[in-house]
Amino acid sequence: MSNPIPESERTEIEAAAFRRLVKHLRDNTEVQNIDLMNLAGFCRNCLSKWYRAEADERGFEISDPQAREEIYGMPYDEWKAKYQTGPKQDHK
Repeated sequence: MSNPIPESERTEIEAAAFRRLVKHLRDNTEVQNIDLMNLAGFCRNCLSKWYRAEADERGFEISDPQAREEIYGMPYDEWKAKYQTGPKQDHK
């Protein structure tokens, strides 16, 4: 039988899972945001907005470009130029 996870450990596990998700998205650049939106209902831009909102709730002000860079691992325009295929669509 497993022990309940203490809240402090749960937060660390969730943070590690988030970092793993971000790394997975960075490593799989062939997966387009439009594909993510169509299949999962969210994309890298959504994730960056959630990141920014959570930072804001905790009193840290970051811009959309800064939040996107946290998720994409590079400036958003650079990522789009390198990896975005098909019509250039920006999901707000």
